[in-house]
Amino acid sequence: MRLASFQITNFRSINDSGLIDSSQITAILGRNDSGKSNLLRALHSLNPAEGLVELSPIKDFPRHRRLEACTADTPVVFTRWRLDDSEQAALAEILPRAAGVRHVTASRGYAATRSAGLEGLAPLSLDVSDIKGKVRKIVPAVKAAAEKVAEEARAALEQEADTFDAAMIMSPDHVKWSAGAVQAMQALRKALAAADAELSDKQDQMLAELEEQARSIANDEPALARARAWVLEKLPRFIYVDEYPALPGRQNIAEYLGRQGWGQLTPAQQSFGKLCKVAGLDPRQLQGLLEKNDLATRNQLVNRAGSVVTAEIRRLWKDRPLKVRFNLDGQHLDTLVSDAGEAYEVEVNLDERSRGFQWFFSFYVTFFADTQGGGAEDAVLLLDEPGLHLHAHSQADLLAHFEADFGNQILYTTHSPFMVPTHRLDAVRTASLDESHGTTVSNTAQGDERTLFPLKAALALSRVAQSEPVKAEAAKPVAAVKAEATKPAAAAKTVAADGVKPAKVAKAAEVAVTVAPAVAAPAAAPATAKVEAAKPVVVESAKPVEAAPVAAAAAPVAAPVAAPAAAPVPVEQPEPVKAEAEESAKPAEVAPVVAAAIAIEPEPSKPVIAESAKSEEAPVSTVAEQAGDELTQAA
Repeated sequence: MRLASFQITNFRSINDSGLIDSSQITAILGRNDSGKSNLLRALHSLNPAEGLVELSPIKDFPRHRRLEACTADTPVVFTRWRLDDSEQAALAEILPRAAGVRHVTASRGYAATRSAGLEGLAPLSLDVSDIKGKVRKIVPAVKAAAEKVAEEARAALEQEADTFDAAMIMSPDHVKWSAGAVQAMQALRKALAAADAELSDKQDQMLAELEEQARSIANDEPALARARAWVLEKLPRFIYVDEYPALPGRQNIAEYLGRQGWGQLTPAQQSFGKLCKVAGLDPRQLQGLLEKNDLATRNQLVNRAGSVVTAEIRRLWKDRPLKVRFNLDGQHLDTLVSDAGEAYEVEVNLDERSRGFQWFFSFYVTFFADTQGGGAEDAVLLLDEPGLHLHAHSQADLLAHFEADFGNQILYTTHSPFMVPTHRLDAVRTASLDESHGTTVSNTAQGDERTLFPLKAALALSRVAQSEPVKAEAAKPVAAVKAEATKPAAAAKTVAADGVKPAKVAKAAEVAVTVAPAVAAPAAAPATAKVEAAKPVVVESAKPVEAAPVAAAAAPVAAPVAAPAAAPVPVEQPEPVKAEAEESAKPAEVAPVVAAAIAIEPEPSKPVIAESAKSEEAPVSTVAEQAGDELTQAA
């Protein structure tokens, strides 16, 4: 039996939530104080594990409404459930006309009572014309038979025939009609037997068919009541959790067994019992082995239990690999946790681990014990803000744990984007609070910015996660280009002869002392550039391999820098460079030649400062000397 939908009314902040669809995993998003928790609490009241109790009008009825409006029959919870094939067959066996029922309902009000319904229940089928036709043939036959019997018997038989005729007249209440019809037909048969009168076989068959129809209708009401009781009996339990169960890391086994015998286990001891169930430990067996002083067997049992729990925790807790070990200390059992794989494993008690891990461990122990053959095997889990203390990645792991390891239906509320099932957006509901309408829930993503923020953030994070592989792939060519650019280049010993590649020209122009190379200027009219005061020109040579083209452009600078003359000092252009410039057809390769012909007009007592970006780069004087040598070789 699976919860298909539910509706909450007249409960705290909820006037009418609307019909809320439910799936295997249902996430309810909403801002603070929007009534999300009230939805789960009201739903839990339908079938709590502790038993059905009355709701309090003073505490639970909406406080903006008059208390007199709340009665025992005021509706609070309505649920609709889907049956599986085996459940459909079982229901049809109880109530034959329920063979086509696929959904049942269960509801409650403020009183501690519940009601059930069957959706699609076939109506009672009665062929009124057929019944009337049979009655018209049976009554005359009975009266004809009465003519053949004694006077006293004749009167009684005729009277029963008239009673039968009146009782067979249909009424809107079929159940009431059927009870009167069955009684009248039984009396008619007794009168026929007393008068020693008989009907023909055909007429007797008609009377038998009428009796069967009336009996089936008369028996339908008890069968319907049994079917409704079956629905309530099969109704799954609701388990509501708003805080993680207490699970201390140290337990006294003897005290646990004593309180268990008295039926007075504390919540912490109940959790310890569930831990023993998950780990495969029997506290009574451990106590017996202690009394026999069989410490070796005790240790073997707890070591095996620790391995079982460790394997499951490592599968579920992806934050880091952990190791769980149980240690016996006389009457006490300690739960110790350490980080596996560390050079020195430091064991600490479960009580000393992070609050997030304690929540996860307690949650795992409690629900694994309850859902795997326990009392909550088919229960619907109602979780209020689960994983609130967990890291974002651990919250995502918890959501995956819900889907992969639980056969139970789970409804939970959350604020966290990491608890939103972005791959199953049809399972997301949004809760909003309005002053006039109270808390309402939408089966689609609707609400204000704060309500929808977790959903939007979750979708954005999902897109980022999906795009990360693409970015990483696209980054490879860039890295390759950079790696290629850093490889040692061939020595540019013959700059003019071989030509300078465009990339090299750009680098040379960037670090040239001439600052503003006039590429378009003709050789006959050299361009001029002025070195400004207090703005030193920085020569940035990023890589030694690029020194050769830089030197080719910076070579004419060395002589004019120290000249005090105010007039422009022309720089004599080497002839071989001219020839190379004429032979070169590519515009990008003319730049070194023109840069060499640029004249500089320095101001007196304002030296040009050349700074090297890196300590391993060649100084300016060395660059100039290398440039002169290379120009001579080119000539």
